[in-house]
Order: sequence, then C-alpha cells, then structure tokens
Amino acid sequence: MTEDEAGGPPFAIERVSVIIPCLNAAATLGAQLEALGRQTWQGDVEVLVGDNGSTDGSVELAESFRNRLPGLRILSASDRGGPAHAKNIAAAAAMGEALLFCDADDEVAEGWIDGLVQELRSHEAAASRHEIERLNSEHARRLHGDAAQQHGLPGYTNPPFLDHAGGCGLGVRRHVFEELGGFDEEYVALEDTDFCWRLQLAGHRLVFAPEAVVHVRFPATLRGAFRQAARYGRYNVYIYTRYRSRGMPRLPALPGLLRLASLLLRSPQLLSKSARGRWIWLAGWRLGRLGGCLRYRTTAF
Repeated sequence: MTEDEAGGPPFAIERVSVIIPCLNAAATLGAQLEALGRQTWQGDVEVLVGDNGSTDGSVELAESFRNRLPGLRILSASDRGGPAHAKNIAAAAAMGEALLFCDADDEVAEGWIDGLVQELRSHEAAASRHEIERLNSEHARRLHGDAAQQHGLPGYTNPPFLDHAGGCGLGVRRHVFEELGGFDEEYVALEDTDFCWRLQLAGHRLVFAPEAVVHVRFPATLRGAFRQAARYGRYNVYIYTRYRSRGMPRLPALPGLLRLASLLLRSPQLLSKSARGRWIWLAGWRLGRLGGCLRYRTTAF
C-alpha cells in the first residue's frame, strides 16, 4: 500500500502529459485533438504525438493544432514500428507528473483528464471507462463483440490471470512508468496488457476510473476486424509464453481445439449477413492463435 492509499498526502499532479501514438491516422486524429482541446482540467497540459512513420498527412494535421493546443509537440518515432515504440519515445520527452495515453482513432470525453487525475492522486495507475456506441455503427459493434472495459477492469481469462486494461485511456504516474521501463517494444499488440501485468507484479495498483470516459472506435470493415483479431490472437500466445514462468496457469490444448472445431462447424454463418462479421472476427482470432503457436513453438489454442 502506498503512502497516499494509507491516508498520507495525495500524490501531487500539476502537469499531465497526454501521449498519442500515431500511424496514418489523418482521418481521425483531428477529432481526438479537438476533444483534448475541450478538456476542463485546470492544471498544465502538454500533448505529445509520437509519429510512427505516417505518410498520409497526419503530422501536418497535428501541426495545424499548435495554436489550439499550446502544449502540443510532435515527435518522430519512425525508426521502429509499433505503438509501444511511439509511446515510449513520447513518454521520454514528457514533463508531466502523470502520463495519460490515448489513441489517435478514439475520442476522449469532456472531463477525461479530471477523471484520471482524480484516481492518480491516490493510485499509481488508472484505466478509463470505454464507451462504444458514439463512434461505432451496430455493424461495427457486432463485428467486435462486447467491449470488456465498460464497467470495470477486464479480467484475463484464457488462461485466468491478472486484470489488465487497454492502452487507449491508461494513466500512470511518470516515475512508475520509468521504473518499469515503459512499454515492451517486442509487442506489436497487447503491450498495454503486458505493462499492466508488470505494474501489478511490481507491487503497484491499477484501478478503474469510471469518470474518465473514452469513446473507442472499432474497425468497421470485415478485413479490418479480421486483421485486428488475428494480431490479438497471435500476441495472446506470445504473452502466454512470457508469463508462464511468472504464475500464469498452463493452458490445456483440448478446449481450444474444440473451440476451433466448433467454429468450423458454424462456418455456414458466413451466409448470414447478421452473423458473418462475428464469425470472421472469431476466425481471425483462432487463426492468429494457431499462427502464434507455430511461431512461438507452444500449445496455446
């Protein structure tokens, strides 16, 4: 338990650093920057965009917000691919006592900074509440399925392990982030899950911040949903190989193989307009896991 959790003085936060990893997000980045310009928090705010090699005008679009966001900085993170690297580059340049991470394709709600700062005064890390209806059609929501971070911290279930949180709205005290070495850049996905687990295993607390709302955006196309699911599936296998030695239970092969067989038996759902999208997402997830098993030489279906 930290001093502030035990009744000591709250952790002092006078400046926050909002960090946005960006790769070819010109279609959505402007809306996120506008949302940050509407925040009501009375302390100092700097916004750092870590550009991961955009070629679609994202950097020029971000530059156009300098007058509206006086604390805006754009940092080049094009020397290595992946959101973890982009976030680490921006975090290394941050000056705030708290680092608040959000994505270039989402929109933070009014009061988002206030909601995270409220929790970070008493806890080392806090996760935003996700809202899924504002930016997503019914079709996109059906593709993705239920978002787990609408009512609390998501539990990890395959196999059961520690709670985690998405990086699109994660807040952490800067000294804790630096102590943990930032995000692991070996991850192209699930770097946020890995960070949350390392944070908790190091004795820090991650809490849910229900007043800090992020309007999250799902892939709207079948191709985008399939690619996202396959990436998640592969890195779920990778993270399994990394945490087996740190207390994660062994994942038996048979249940996963049965789920894969069940998915194949339900392939006629491809003929149904209402069921097709979800089947494709699940197929991407299962194929991603299968590919991860082959790549990392393990059995984790």
